[in-house]
Amino acid sequence: MSANGLLVAVPADVREFENYSWHASPSTYLAAIRDVAGALPVIVPALADESDLDILFERIDGVLVTGSVSNVHPALYGVEPSPAHEPFDPARDRLSLAMIRKAIEGGVPLLAICRGHQELNVALGGSLATEIQDAAGRMDHRAPSHPEQSGRFALRHPVSPEPGGRLAGLVGTAPFAVNSLHRQAIDRLAEGLAVEARAEDGTIEAVSVPGAASFALGVQWHPEYWAMSDAPSRAIFEAFANACAARRDARRR
Repeated sequence: MSANGLLVAVPADVREFENYSWHASPSTYLAAIRDVAGALPVIVPALADESDLDILFERIDGVLVTGSVSNVHPALYGVEPSPAHEPFDPARDRLSLAMIRKAIEGGVPLLAICRGHQELNVALGGSLATEIQDAAGRMDHRAPSHPEQSGRFALRHPVSPEPGGRLAGLVGTAPFAVNSLHRQAIDRLAEGLAVEARAEDGTIEAVSVPGAASFALGVQWHPEYWAMSDAPSRAIFEAFANACAARRDARRR
């Protein structure tokens, strides 16, 4: 177990490999939870039901919702599915949306990244737009073609934090470079969310839950990849870790 005893729950993706269904999570997120947040990541299989989550949430100190190659099913925000919305992972949808809502309702610290950022918007009643690179005035936020992951996840374009926002309180108000890798983005912002940062083309790149009892932040980019070396990425993970530690201490009391 990690030195500080923190447990962070991570909803699993479902992948088919070697005739098995695997419940898994990318290692970059798990490493950032361990090495920067100082917590032990706990992958939650997409088999978990509501009673399982009740037990889980009695023991965890935070929830981190990861990115994924799959997209939130458009039926969950009232849009007819098309090939442009694919691929899907309905088991991940069910688990992640339930965990997001439960974290917010229970005051459990929440960090939602990439797909997780989009799931946060959908969980609270918002919608998503797909293939945003084809929309007028939008830049191409998709991952570049590169033989190495460090090239794919390079810091590529700036975002501007909203003055007075939760994110600005962590990283300041000056624009900073991020590594967005997405072709979908928030369309209709959920009523329970506040915009924390935008890209130069107006794309919503970060949101928070103003009424949440604890840390609740969603970012469209990937702070987990450079969390050891990039100051804004590290600040986000450290703030999440501090909120998790506060929850742990409150549970112990």
